[in-house]
Amino acid sequence: MKIAILDDYQDSVRQLDCFKILTGHDVKIFTNSSRGLGQLVIRLAPFEALVLNRERTALPRALLARLPNLRLISQTGAAGPHIDTDAATELGIAIAEGAGSPVAPAELTWALLMAAQRKIVPYANNLKDGLWQTASINPALNGLGLALRGSTLAIWGYGRIGRLVAGYGRAFGMRVLVWGSEASRAAAEADGCEAAPSRERLFEEADVLSLHLRLTDATRGVVGAHDLARMKPGALLVNTSRAELIAEGALEAALLQGRPGRAALDVFTSEPLAADAPLLRMPTVLATPHLGYVEKDSYEMYFWAAFENIVNFAAGTPSNIRNPGALDRR
Repeated sequence: MKIAILDDYQDSVRQLDCFKILTGHDVKIFTNSSRGLGQLVIRLAPFEALVLNRERTALPRALLARLPNLRLISQTGAAGPHIDTDAATELGIAIAEGAGSPVAPAELTWALLMAAQRKIVPYANNLKDGLWQTASINPALNGLGLALRGSTLAIWGYGRIGRLVAGYGRAFGMRVLVWGSEASRAAAEADGCEAAPSRERLFEEADVLSLHLRLTDATRGVVGAHDLARMKPGALLVNTSRAELIAEGALEAALLQGRPGRAALDVFTSEPLAADAPLLRMPTVLATPHLGYVEKDSYEMYFWAAFENIVNFAAGTPSNIRNPGALDRR
């Protein structure tokens, strides 16, 4: 098959052990993103199969309808709303889903949380400039970092990632407060955490608040300005899930107003994030370029499954197809 692997920013996929699975196929790796519809059509038109690196490229109906050669979309991890599944099915384009793990994003969440609370990045950067134990040359920002023990970790969403992060919090001696569905709150209590009595209390009592919700129509913009305004001036908001969980512009405005006081972010509404994005200009924001799953073990797992799905499809034995109706339309 003629295969395109999209958005491999670090050109790392060809170095993976699993890349050999595609031996014998015609494979093109794109290391940069293309955003305009016309550009994407030109880039992707020749290919029979696309390997999507998580949600880095969206495939709406308008694009899929102009890719006559496309037979298979092989998604790393679970397919989401970035693919128009109905359109793909109507056009006879199968969508194969892969495996995923909560470990790397949970660990990245904890790394951001600790780095932000102890101000590790500004301390390290200022040390390179000859400034000893200096978090900022701005006196208002040159305060001490904070230990975790005894503080409250608030978690909204108690799925696989949220559960791991809660466990890390308990191991560090934090009080873990959870909000979510009734089933999630019950599971959290069974694990030794506290269920927040209300959404409002979750935001009010948090010293650190971490979001771990899937992005759906119901959760898009679910965190609003009124929620953020309830947070303590010294609180930290951590988001390694999806930027769109927070209402557009609400976080930037809340940070300027000082509630919450700081944020640690790995996800953004537009990615790659522009260098002049307002969030990158805020000294109270620790930002990373969507690294949640970007590490070797995760890549091997994600791409191994995606490549196996392609090989099976090419052999006439499709596997892990999200929309089996597409197979009858070719």
